[in-house]
Amino acid sequence: MELRHLRYFAAVADTCHFGQAAASLHVAQPALSYAIRQLESELDVTLFTRTTRQVSLTPAGEYLRVQAERILAGVDDAVDGVRRIAAGRSGLVRLGLTGIAAFSHLPRIARVVKRELPDVDLRISSDMLTPVQCEAIRTGTLDLGVLRPPTVGEDIEMRVIDVEPMVLAVSVDHRLAVEPVVSVTDLRNEPFVMYDSRDSAVNEAAMRACRAAGFVPDRAHEASGTAVLLALVAAGLGVSVLPASVRSLPLDGLVVRDLVDADTVEVALAWRAGGADPVIGAVADVIAAAFAVHPGTVRPGTVHPAQARPIDAALSAKFGDGS
Repeated sequence: MELRHLRYFAAVADTCHFGQAAASLHVAQPALSYAIRQLESELDVTLFTRTTRQVSLTPAGEYLRVQAERILAGVDDAVDGVRRIAAGRSGLVRLGLTGIAAFSHLPRIARVVKRELPDVDLRISSDMLTPVQCEAIRTGTLDLGVLRPPTVGEDIEMRVIDVEPMVLAVSVDHRLAVEPVVSVTDLRNEPFVMYDSRDSAVNEAAMRACRAAGFVPDRAHEASGTAVLLALVAAGLGVSVLPASVRSLPLDGLVVRDLVDADTVEVALAWRAGGADPVIGAVADVIAAAFAVHPGTVRPGTVHPAQARPIDAALSAKFGDGS
């Protein structure tokens, strides 16, 4: 039995008129009648009762009509699903985020992906430092990462989506908590709370700011994740220099103040170099457009996760060109 025969049968069953069905199918009526006779011969049943005045379904025809609708709907759904997957409009994307980005960037990411790619399933892993994300991307347990450049190791490409100033986090009873703006030089004799990863981009930005101010920070405490780090600061065990998006994590006992002379830190999308899964590229395009990525921020080359495919023009028009 051919799908063509089922489609022809369904058209006649819907109209009970060979002429109307032939017109809707854009085929000649004799060819349609011949196809229905072939189907009846193959099934060895009569599907239609034909008179000079009307065409009606037999009980076997009524049953086949129900089954044909189900089969043809399933085929159409399968074709649509295959096309959506091939176009990057459907599928699963495993997304990792740093601890702060899970609060500051994930809500916008989730909203825009749901709106623009409703058939994409985002699987979220949070509070992952950059080195951990890079390894997960390299081994295939993550598809995309929202991390702090630079990436660690080889075979990782990235696209910057945000640049943040560094700010100061202190306990509410710290001497600098009452100051609206603080200079890095004011931190010279302070104990610091920092991440325990030697590859932390946030640590490196804080170190650069301190070295520029003429001192090396005293790393009094270290934490493996952002939540623990902020808890240590709120407990008064040290100060911390962090990205401004830390303001999205309110915590009792914690105060965030601007730093006038601190460095900046980037937020980037990262993926495995050479990846060709179109859904990963589509999600990356949607996220990049939502954050108004500036031109020329794909590094360390211009490779895109879907074979160097540029950001879709329609998305660029909708979200802006980043200027």
